[in-house]
Amino acid sequence: MNSQNPVVRLKNAWRSSHPWIFQKLVEKPAQKPKPGSIVEVVGVDGEWIGRGFYNGHSRIAVRILETHPEVPVDAGWFSRKIAEAVSLRRDLLKLDGITNAWRVVHAEGDGLSGLVVDRYGDLLVVEFFSAGMFRHREWIYEALLEQFPGARFYSFAEEHIQKQESFDFRAPDPVPPSVISENGIKFRADPAGAHKTGFFADQRENREWLSHQCQDKRVLDLCCNTGGFAVYAAARGASEVVGVDIDEDVIEIAKGNARLNEVKPKFVQADIFPYLRDAANRGDQYDVVILDPAKMTRDREQVINALKKYLDMNKLALGVVKPGGLLATFSCTGLVSEEQFLDMLRRAAYFSGRTIQILKVSGAGPDHPFMAHVQESRYLKAVFCRVLD
Repeated sequence: MNSQNPVVRLKNAWRSSHPWIFQKLVEKPAQKPKPGSIVEVVGVDGEWIGRGFYNGHSRIAVRILETHPEVPVDAGWFSRKIAEAVSLRRDLLKLDGITNAWRVVHAEGDGLSGLVVDRYGDLLVVEFFSAGMFRHREWIYEALLEQFPGARFYSFAEEHIQKQESFDFRAPDPVPPSVISENGIKFRADPAGAHKTGFFADQRENREWLSHQCQDKRVLDLCCNTGGFAVYAAARGASEVVGVDIDEDVIEIAKGNARLNEVKPKFVQADIFPYLRDAANRGDQYDVVILDPAKMTRDREQVINALKKYLDMNKLALGVVKPGGLLATFSCTGLVSEEQFLDMLRRAAYFSGRTIQILKVSGAGPDHPFMAHVQESRYLKAVFCRVLD
């Protein structure tokens, strides 16, 4: 055991392989290590459990990174872990043959709790979810440059994370956007545009699959964000594509993405609730309807309210799908389980007097892996269904 690291002792027996250990299970150390310090974790009986980040200010007191006593968590450790994550994407998944935009590190899914890295061409977007990852960011940048020589960096941490984890990180200066290519379709990824890491690579496989159902079809893309599904549908030969989003800024980015691909979807800035009610009153019907709203909540107490919102919007979306048409509906709210989401969809179909035949249930692409013992990394639910009368 590396005696140079502070030691943190647990109050209760620990029989889990989950990397998170919550504050209430940890004895307060006599000398408090700074948030994000690397510590040795020992059980009530003094037995060594693991090595990881400690944060006395966070609900998650310990994030275990290493369970082999002889392996130190240092610059070399980060270099190896990030090399393994990149090898999965390049050598096993062979993503470079499809796109130059993919998730490089998916937090717990790659054994790097509190860190997300996305690649957009030569631009690496680094998002910190823990004080430990932020504190050791120079090791992370060095390890990433070994894999992506000459890469540009854009790093950030959302304000609520900085409060929870007790660190300060001023938003960096904007960087020029990167134009990326995915399945032959181009997008502008702009992380400084304040919309997550600039582009949603997690939907790559879902966009590709659905776009092949769109040829010669009327397509409605609700909560279209920067136009991912809409642009794919238009590029794959849809006869008409309408994208709707409440955010004026993302509509402008979506229009730019359409121009990059020389396609002409119609983009409308509107709240989808009145928009769908008006469309139903007019009798508008579409062959393919996509509903991909933003995350509804981060709060466990608000899950029921989130499900009510999903129910309302899915009922309205079902009202504008042609009989025999497709509905692709998504949830990126990690606290809503797949089971809850499917149950909400069943109720939406019942209340709107439609029958739905589920063709496919999926999630994020394989560059967003999750560990079987850490389901928290699994957040995206994707359901593709035929809508019958």
